[in-house]
Amino acid sequence: MNYKIKKIINKKNKSKIVCLTAYSKNIAEIIDNHTDIVLVGDSLGSVLYNFNTTRKVNLNMMIEHTRSVKAGIKKSLLVIDLPYNTYRNKIEALKNSKRAIKETKCDAVKIEGGSEVSDIVNYLVKNKVNVLGHIGVTPQTVKGKFRSKGKTEKEKIKLIRDAQALEKSGAFGIVLECVYSDISKKITKLIKIPTIGIGASINCDGQVLVTDDILGLTNAKIKFVKKYINIRKIINSAVFKFKKEVKSRKYPTKKYSY
Repeated sequence: MNYKIKKIINKKNKSKIVCLTAYSKNIAEIIDNHTDIVLVGDSLGSVLYNFNTTRKVNLNMMIEHTRSVKAGIKKSLLVIDLPYNTYRNKIEALKNSKRAIKETKCDAVKIEGGSEVSDIVNYLVKNKVNVLGHIGVTPQTVKGKFRSKGKTEKEKIKLIRDAQALEKSGAFGIVLECVYSDISKKITKLIKIPTIGIGASINCDGQVLVTDDILGLTNAKIKFVKKYINIRKIINSAVFKFKKEVKSRKYPTKKYSY
C-alpha cells in the first residue's frame, strides 16, 4: 500500500482530511501546500469545457489534465476520476486504471457507485490499484436535477450497504456526495476507512470541494458551496488596468522592453 494512502487512512478520527480539485499545474502548486488529497475530477467537464454532464468527459482528457496537475504536486495524494464508460467491467476498469496511473503517475483512481461496482473495486485493489469510492449523488449516473440522498429509510439502508461493500472490497476511502447529515454520521462511525464529504455535513472525516467554486471563478449556486473569495473581480480589475495602460501608452515602459 502506498505510504500516502496509509497516511490518509490513519487520519480517520484524528485529523480532518482536506481535499480539493485541480485541473492544471498552476492551481495544483498552490493548493498542494494545504491539501491532503488533490482530485482531478471529471467535474472539469462543466468547469472548463462547459459540458452539461460529466458523461462527455473522456479518459484522454482526464489523463492530460492529471499530467499537468502532477507537475505541480509534491506532497498530496493525487487521485484521478475514471470517467463514464471506462469501468463497465473488471477488465475494462483495470486496463484504463493501469493506463491512467502509468501515464500520469497518480496515486489512485476514483470510481462512482456502491455495491454494483464492489466486485470491480475488489479486482482493481487485488491488482495493486488504489481506489477511492464515491456514493450518494453520483454525477455520472444522474439524469436531470441532482437530488440529495438518504432521506428515506430505503435510501439510508442502501447507502450503508454500499459503504460497507466498498470497504470490504478494499477501497481506502469513500466520497459521500449530498448525503443527509444523520446518515453520513452513521456511515462514518460504522466503517473503518475515511469518508470525505461534499454536501454531506461536518460529520465526515474530511471535505472536498471544486477549487474553482470556492475561489468564485464559477457562478455555481449550489447549497454546499462556500465562496471564500471572488477571484473574478480580482481578474477583472487586473485586466482593466492592463487595458488602460496599453491604451494610454503607459505599458510597456523601458523596464518591460528589450
